[in-house]
Amino acid sequence: MAKRQIDPNKPKIKLPIGHSYINVKNVVHKNNLHTICESGNCPNIHECWGAGTATFLILGDICTRSCRFCSVKTGKPNTPDINEPKKIAESVKLMKLKHCVITSVDRDDLKDGGSQIWADTITEIKKLNPNTTIETLIPDFKGDFKLLQTVIDAKPDVISHNLETVKRLTKQIRVQAKYDRSLSVLKYIASNGITAKSGIMLGLGETHEEILQTMNDLLTNNVSIITIGQYLQPTSNNIPVQKYYSEQEFNTLKNIGKEKGFKFIESSSLVRSSYHAEKHV
Repeated sequence: MAKRQIDPNKPKIKLPIGHSYINVKNVVHKNNLHTICESGNCPNIHECWGAGTATFLILGDICTRSCRFCSVKTGKPNTPDINEPKKIAESVKLMKLKHCVITSVDRDDLKDGGSQIWADTITEIKKLNPNTTIETLIPDFKGDFKLLQTVIDAKPDVISHNLETVKRLTKQIRVQAKYDRSLSVLKYIASNGITAKSGIMLGLGETHEEILQTMNDLLTNNVSIITIGQYLQPTSNNIPVQKYYSEQEFNTLKNIGKEKGFKFIESSSLVRSSYHAEKHV
């Protein structure tokens, strides 16, 4: 039997341990909250939960879209919990978070795409935690600026929306999403005076030139923060990894991004959207 070949660039993921990790886990589960840390099988859960931080997933844990890179469940979501904003705010206070990140599944089944729950969550967090900064990682709301404005008016400190991949691969990887629509969402965010942030994954079959073009597209649309990380296949049902990038390659992209003009760039194999998010405010 042939020996299985292991790519030396494949990231090594640490196991979650420690008192802070257990504390965050208990708060999340006791309050029946969802986090993208668990639903998305994030490789940094040990570090973030160990530091007492978590990225909350609102509007349930069932998504109406079926992106090929994502391990979040797809199907018909449950009715939104109108008490969820208060639960999130109370948990942020209980965890004594100085910075929190909120994201959600896509809720294309709702007339407002879940935008009101988004706004209510931000408002409730601010009410109970006036000194806590907030980053929101939002869906595209199908490009409806009216719905987007509902979130913007709640005034989070940073609004992030991920391109996830290069233009050529968008239809294959994100299925219902559109590259140019995502760029228009990011541009609209920035035009309202809020810091716009985006992220991409590498290892899906993109070329170096396409990565650079994606950087240029983001900068052209006034995005000032970018995260670049390695795609890791979460389950056998998801699209397989085409390439594992070396840390040297990630560092090269980081330097290129700085030269191009990004105000902040995270580029490493295990980087995800909310990694070191507190530094991006």
